[in-house]
Amino acid sequence: MDNQSFFSLDRLVEFGLGMGVARQMVNVMNESILSMYTPGTQTPMHPAVTKTYYVAIDGSSVGPLNDSELMQLITQKKVNKSTLTWMPGMSSWEAIENVPEVLKVVALTPPSLKNDTE
Repeated sequence: MDNQSFFSLDRLVEFGLGMGVARQMVNVMNESILSMYTPGTQTPMHPAVTKTYYVAIDGSSVGPLNDSELMQLITQKKVNKSTLTWMPGMSSWEAIENVPEVLKVVALTPPSLKNDTE
């Protein structure tokens, strides 16, 4: 075998050493990437908890309602801050203005586009 051949002993040793160095570089990069802090990856995403509400309209219970259904009733002016509401975990019916979770939905409901004076 001549010294210029790929299969010569010197070339094979160089190739093996190059592969060893490359493997070490890959391992160092992988360890660095795994130990890197990426925002949002440390806390797993939890599905949004949907709340259910019940409201008293014309003396009868309406529900269960989700946020968007409750917003529709507010927009239609069937529900206001003095409407009685109940949600799981409450011991009795309360006015919406006394229940922060439901009052939040009232506050997030956009106002009507119609002018009420018309």
